[in-house]
Amino acid sequence: MPGAEIHDRHPLALALFGLTLVSGLIDAVSYLGLGHVFTANMTGNVVVIAFALAGAPGFSVLGSSISLAAFLLGALLAGRLATRYAGTRRSARLRTVFVLEVALYGAAAAVVFARGADGPARDAVIALLALAMGIRNGTVRGLGVPDLTTTVLTLTLTGLAADSRLAGGASPRRRRKVLSVAAMLAGAAPGAVLVLHGQTAWALVASAVLAGGTLLLYRE
Repeated sequence: MPGAEIHDRHPLALALFGLTLVSGLIDAVSYLGLGHVFTANMTGNVVVIAFALAGAPGFSVLGSSISLAAFLLGALLAGRLATRYAGTRRSARLRTVFVLEVALYGAAAAVVFARGADGPARDAVIALLALAMGIRNGTVRGLGVPDLTTTVLTLTLTGLAADSRLAGGASPRRRRKVLSVAAMLAGAAPGAVLVLHGQTAWALVASAVLAGGTLLLYRE
């Protein structure tokens, strides 16, 4: 089934909702626990680099640059995977991506447990998370499922308002848009609580477990 025809209860849509929740967790870890760096939202990351270059306190050119480079590498790998799996079932490629994502979250958690989240260890965790997010974004982009990007909500929120009946539209996929926002919030809130209580490693473990659960439940 083409991405544009996926309904909200389709296994792929449910998997993408699950990954959106994971994105909320990862955003909480990266921004609150890794020096105000984004690993999933590269628009925010580019702005953060500009803040750091301008001398704004609390922002890191190095950390954000590592994130940007790792994200681009991940997107490149996603493109290579798409080429490698061309002509095969969509589910085969997605399971590979899920496994990579779980492994990268697990590796990031292991680094924090062993070395903490400062200095070189922090940079390593940033790279691992941004690599995972680059692979994810590159893959989801190719699926073409409307309003389920799993990481960025700007266009989703724009659609909620611009396509609403109040604006004269037909409110297409309103439930999907609302659920996407809710999933992001549902991941970010507990992620923030864990990070603010010094449990960054466990927030990463939770991300790996949720992504792994999504992998196990995904059947298409």
